[in-house]
Amino acid sequence: MNPDPGLPQLDFSSGTPGNPDSDDNSGDQTEDPEMDPVVVWVPSGRRLVSGMLGLNAVLLGAALLAGERVPPQGLTHQEPQVFMLLLMGTSSLWVLWYLLWAHKQPGICPHKDHHAGGITVTGVLMLFAAFSLLLHVFRAGYLIMMMECKPVVTVISPFIEAPFLALQTYLLWAHSKDCIHKHKIITRSGLMLVLSADLLLWLNAVTEDTIHEEIELEKAFSNTTDGDTSGLAGKANSTLCACKASAACLAFRKGYEILYPFNMEYYLMASCMIYVMWKNVGRRMSPGPHHVAQKLTLRVSYQGGVIFGLVSGALVLIAGITVFILYQVWVTDDELRFTAFLLFYGYHLVVMPLMSACSLAGMLVHRRERRAKEAGQNPTRSLDVMLLVAAALGQFSLSYFSLVAALAAGTSGLLGELDLSYSLLTLLELILQNIFIIEGLHRHPSLLAKKKETRRRNLFKLKKKVTVEDEKKTDMSMLEGNAPAAAPENDGKKRWTKTAIQEICTFLILCNVMLWVIPAFGVHPQFENGLGKQFFGFSTWFILVNLGQPLSVFYRMHSVGALMELLISA
Repeated sequence: MNPDPGLPQLDFSSGTPGNPDSDDNSGDQTEDPEMDPVVVWVPSGRRLVSGMLGLNAVLLGAALLAGERVPPQGLTHQEPQVFMLLLMGTSSLWVLWYLLWAHKQPGICPHKDHHAGGITVTGVLMLFAAFSLLLHVFRAGYLIMMMECKPVVTVISPFIEAPFLALQTYLLWAHSKDCIHKHKIITRSGLMLVLSADLLLWLNAVTEDTIHEEIELEKAFSNTTDGDTSGLAGKANSTLCACKASAACLAFRKGYEILYPFNMEYYLMASCMIYVMWKNVGRRMSPGPHHVAQKLTLRVSYQGGVIFGLVSGALVLIAGITVFILYQVWVTDDELRFTAFLLFYGYHLVVMPLMSACSLAGMLVHRRERRAKEAGQNPTRSLDVMLLVAAALGQFSLSYFSLVAALAAGTSGLLGELDLSYSLLTLLELILQNIFIIEGLHRHPSLLAKKKETRRRNLFKLKKKVTVEDEKKTDMSMLEGNAPAAAPENDGKKRWTKTAIQEICTFLILCNVMLWVIPAFGVHPQFENGLGKQFFGFSTWFILVNLGQPLSVFYRMHSVGALMELLISA
């Protein structure tokens, strides 16, 4: 028996009945179930089919990657690469179909989620996409020059991955706010295929260590005496066969190595935006002022009178750029390598306590303001908080593994003690900054909303008790006496708390930008100083660093976007 179309339907996929922001049927009480065939054969949720499709695709791809990397022999017929090429090809065809369909029917998205695809997020995605496309240029040149030593599937992979990346980038740039209400099954399934491809490409990039193994073997072969090269001869000959010691091949490989982190960051960020699009399929947005997109400009800091946060953050940024340049120059020199590590750790041991103190001060200001909690849910806000916590796990894991290595193998001198201090301060800074950002994201935009609502209700009760004449006198007395006294007090509170939050957010934004730049452009002391690599082994430590560092870089970038939102809404 079909349910009455005039009654509100329960949304089992989100668990919230009648929530206008939850799912397809939520907030729409006139939709006929016969118009949507999914209700008939998928009664438990609208996202079940596409969710199962994506889950199976990710699990199959992860099993193939594990089958190639984990066993000693591994898969011998390039099954993971073939599967990912098919997945990217299918996803590219769907994205192309969607773009053409959206171009021919501009009215397919009656609702827009203006929380999704913000200016900051989209701009950073474009930057990562540009670097990723440049990476594929270097990768294609590198693979073509070593074609004799690589399988055909690996050689053609950049020529399939680059169009997939370009099409997905345009999709996210032009349609990240879409709430689709037509062809929901195809749209959800297509978005889930794209999301599965992003996750598998990120997992492949994390576990792919052939370039770094090649570099390590070349270093070991060059540092080994002639009498000790017998054990490395076969492997070194394979690497020389791959690169042939030519300048062009080494240049392509160096460009590929430098741009490697940007590709991992792109797929992480793109998968998050695709997930929001998937959640927004069929979603109906109620009109309201909170749907107006906020444009971030420098006027926010200028009009708010932000001085100390901007100046101190600029000093941190200038010092960080200087440290970054000196580190990159000195770390390649054996005589200055130790000084480069001292410079890196010294900079972070100064910046981390300052960031921790600012986050703690921001938490105290939040307590002082007593803002109401923002009601309602939307997938973008929930995803923002989830990503902050999940991305922080990358740096958490690196810090704890470095801590274990230092405790087990000993600090072994000054560098070990600095690395231990750096890990502990990083843990403290991440915890305090996460609390400050998450509390700020959940506050209501109106200052003292609960207090004003209570005062309004008390005033309404008072008006009902007094007579008409007394009510007029009361109103006049409030206008003449109480209002001028109360307004400056609230304005004064709003002024200093707003300034404090803006100063703190500006300083933390610039600090996080610098802490994003340093590891994103190849400064990885946890991998290069040898402590974790010596204790856990090359392969294990390489996977740990490749898992932790991209998440850490993503966390810094995502916290910048969240802090900008706090800066605007202060």
